[in-house]
Amino acid sequence: MSGGVDSSAAALLMKERGYECIGVTMKLFGNEDIRAESDRSCCSLEDAEDARSVAAGLDMPFYVYDFTDRFRRDVIDRFADAYEQGRTPNPCIDCNRYLKFDELFRKADDLGCEYIVTGHYARVVFDEERGRYLLKKGADRKKDQSYVLYALTQEQLARVIFPLGDMEKTEIRRIAAEAGFVNAEKPESQDICFVKDGKYGDFLEAYRGVQYPEGDFVFADGTVAGRHRGIVRYTVGQRKGLGLALKKPAYVCAIEPETNTVRLGDNEDLFNRVVYAEDVNLISVPEIRGELRVSARVRYHQPERPAVVTQTGPRSVRLVFDEPQRAITPGQSLVMYQDDVVVGGGIITGTER
Repeated sequence: MSGGVDSSAAALLMKERGYECIGVTMKLFGNEDIRAESDRSCCSLEDAEDARSVAAGLDMPFYVYDFTDRFRRDVIDRFADAYEQGRTPNPCIDCNRYLKFDELFRKADDLGCEYIVTGHYARVVFDEERGRYLLKKGADRKKDQSYVLYALTQEQLARVIFPLGDMEKTEIRRIAAEAGFVNAEKPESQDICFVKDGKYGDFLEAYRGVQYPEGDFVFADGTVAGRHRGIVRYTVGQRKGLGLALKKPAYVCAIEPETNTVRLGDNEDLFNRVVYAEDVNLISVPEIRGELRVSARVRYHQPERPAVVTQTGPRSVRLVFDEPQRAITPGQSLVMYQDDVVVGGGIITGTER
């Protein structure tokens, strides 16, 4: 229970279905971890008290568990490592993978709980013909969170319930208001929870205790366009905030940590058809044999595009889009679908034209 309206409504719906429920809030970081002077809006003391209030109203036992060490190791450190290696990570995926659906399962076992329930907008069904659990998009397409859940295993999907999967967000707020929840109209957090004001470079320098060195902005022909303020402050596709006075727009096309260089180019230089991904988790099939037609997404808030994927190793794939896609970024996740079913996903490691 994050303290938000979605997980609170999920708890109410499970109680109404007759389940015996225990509410759990995860303490993920302290101010010393994120170099903050006061509690953040996400995972703050206020959020925990909102969750506690809802649990008390539903007559549910409620616990707060400290997962700060695991969150620091498997979310914040991975986030920092990725930026230092010239990649752009999605820490929400790591949080789901290592915290919500790993550490929390251990606590569930300790508490004798059969299922983990969250307020994610996604659906889980068992396909008798395939003999596999399937992860499907949420009915509310604007809120669908299947993209950040692609790392769920068959064993985990067998024990996960998403009560909001078939519902719309407006309906969730109405249910929460009718129940008198203190968080019925609580706004959603949009930014990465542990980075203040979205200033990733400032956060990373404070967290690592270093100042990232300046380097060159370089065009494909070798022309030096100016100096950058550290590679961690840039991502593929970026145009604004470069601090350059040029005659035409320039875009970040690649980041090279080995030379501390940010490569620049034109908008058309950002388009690629071929994507390579590692650390792949397959859900709808145990393996991909030959070529498989899918639709694929290379970042969270992006429509899927038609493609063909082949498996190149136990946990690696090569995907070719029918049409070139813009700003495919190493470190982000490639997630593949067939209709509303998640085929699987992995971390983008490279691209080709």
